[in-house]
Amino acid sequence: MDGYSIFLVMLAVYIAGLVAIGWYFNNRQKSVTDFWLAGRRIGPAALGFSAAASWLTAGGILAVVGFYMLQGMGSIWGFVAPNIIALLVIALLVGKIKNLPAITQPELLEQRYGSIVRWPIALIITVVMILFSVADITGLSLVLQVFYGLDPFYAAAIVAIAVSLYVTLGGLYAVIWTDTIQFAFLAIFAVGMAFAAVATVTDGGLSTSAISASTLFGNVPGDWWNPFSIGLPMVLIFILAIVPGWISEQDPWQKVWAARDGKSASLGMIIGALMITVVFVACAVIAIALNSIYPEIAKMGFPAGMALAEPALLTFVSERFASAPAIIAFSAIGLAAASMSCTDTFSTSGASCISRDIYQRYIKPDATMKEMMLVNRVSVLFIILAATAGSFVIHNIIDAIHIATFIASSSYFFPLMGGLYWKRATKEGAFAGMIVGFTAQVALVVLDYVNTPPLAPNYLESIHPILMSHGVIVGMALSAIAFFGVSLMTKPSSRVNLAPFFEEEAEELSRYEAREIDEKDPEYSAFLKNVDENVSGERTHLQLNLQASGNLSWKELVEKIKTVSPAWVTPTGLDSIYRLTHGDMLACVAVTRGTGERDIWLKAEPKLETVDRQKKELFTAYEELKKVLGQKNVNLDFY
Repeated sequence: MDGYSIFLVMLAVYIAGLVAIGWYFNNRQKSVTDFWLAGRRIGPAALGFSAAASWLTAGGILAVVGFYMLQGMGSIWGFVAPNIIALLVIALLVGKIKNLPAITQPELLEQRYGSIVRWPIALIITVVMILFSVADITGLSLVLQVFYGLDPFYAAAIVAIAVSLYVTLGGLYAVIWTDTIQFAFLAIFAVGMAFAAVATVTDGGLSTSAISASTLFGNVPGDWWNPFSIGLPMVLIFILAIVPGWISEQDPWQKVWAARDGKSASLGMIIGALMITVVFVACAVIAIALNSIYPEIAKMGFPAGMALAEPALLTFVSERFASAPAIIAFSAIGLAAASMSCTDTFSTSGASCISRDIYQRYIKPDATMKEMMLVNRVSVLFIILAATAGSFVIHNIIDAIHIATFIASSSYFFPLMGGLYWKRATKEGAFAGMIVGFTAQVALVVLDYVNTPPLAPNYLESIHPILMSHGVIVGMALSAIAFFGVSLMTKPSSRVNLAPFFEEEAEELSRYEAREIDEKDPEYSAFLKNVDENVSGERTHLQLNLQASGNLSWKELVEKIKTVSPAWVTPTGLDSIYRLTHGDMLACVAVTRGTGERDIWLKAEPKLETVDRQKKELFTAYEELKKVLGQKNVNLDFY
């Protein structure tokens, strides 16, 4: 059996395993939270491995090795260090973001500002996720081209088929657990290649002169080890340009929301940072060995040598293991795993914006879960196809990642983080900051691309160092001016918008209490038997699935239920109705459509000490729904 056939067999087995995981978790989904946020039951280890896998793309690994070869430790500020720093910063932010009652960032921002900001941020995040996926597909295309001479189309096909199958089956559950497996493949590959590359040098393989490992590392120039060789101002520019975009990226926030409690979320992000560090250390070792094996590449310098440095690891694997096609196939699977682990996260994150924040919010608010799954499946495929098209335009892997990051930093860093910590932020300010930042950054990227000759430094960077990284500092500055300036000139946000983010504002609204419930009431007892109750960390997940005896007009139901009690509010549109009765909005009862046309789901996620009170609140919500539907001669049954 030739090497390509071995690869196809291994790939088929690998994809079948991923799909099996998706199928397994498909049967465990009973709510919207189960699909989008893995039921908020993820522990720190799985979260950490998933966080690491999501930010370690195959293309990123190849590029990091190439940068190490040409620029040494001074190159860490363009990709390596921001990855680690961003995960650690997110770990510090967990206390603020963990208990926010949202599934996506656009939904979160609508809660904070109003509907005016939801659609633009959903579109921007979708664009950003497509650009991140470009790097994944470009990286896998390079792998398959070097190893097997395949057309880039096949890389997109492999990613599209595998990811769309297991993601749309198992939701975020499938993403997180397949990420854990995929990171294991990638880590084994990276560490294994580090040992193999060093062993090749010490054994005198591939026409090199045999030297000891201590000599190999001792021969590395002193400035190669200096992380500040590019100068402190450049380090600061890189940090300011990249880290804000990554800490405000949607996908790690969704994983924080998926954690079973705040401690698990924080620890998971720290574990992710440590796991990433292990792989990046292996990449540094590989680069040192490759510089000894291919000294001509390092002599070319940056950026001229990058065309050979980026695929140098693949070239090494092909030459070193030419007589061991199974190892080459395993290496291809390891790098394919890295591409899938990133693409599944980015496509899921982008698809959630298309299906939940655009389709359900603006096109069909009464969409059922079944319809949402279909739209989500199509959205995943759309993002992968768009990324495939983008891979033919943006050939530089790290540049694709950076462009996505810079657009995120300029577009929604200030509206998002300002909304969390600054009460005076307004919807007009957020909208202005997003539009100005996005427009300015896209214009700067296009200007840079149009005016930069091949293999030359970026045009904007040649004008002034402050304009490096496609002028992102300017884009962020314009966004900040628009956000803060317009916010101060416009009317403050309403208390309903502030409540989920500032506890003191929420307490002002918590004046509607559930009526007294007789716990011995047979109807209440029957109700409790149908409530699905699961403890996860510091909270209990209460879920009640109902089925109406007749067809529902969701819009009419929402409007009617809001007249029953002033506690019922719709801060994020008609798709979700909240019964706001106290400050912890995540614990308040929320009502959404279920799987079918007649299905209604009620959920609440109270802290352990308030479970009994929230069961009564859930019962009150059920009674009020039953009353409203009863006026239309529609009954509610448990299922």
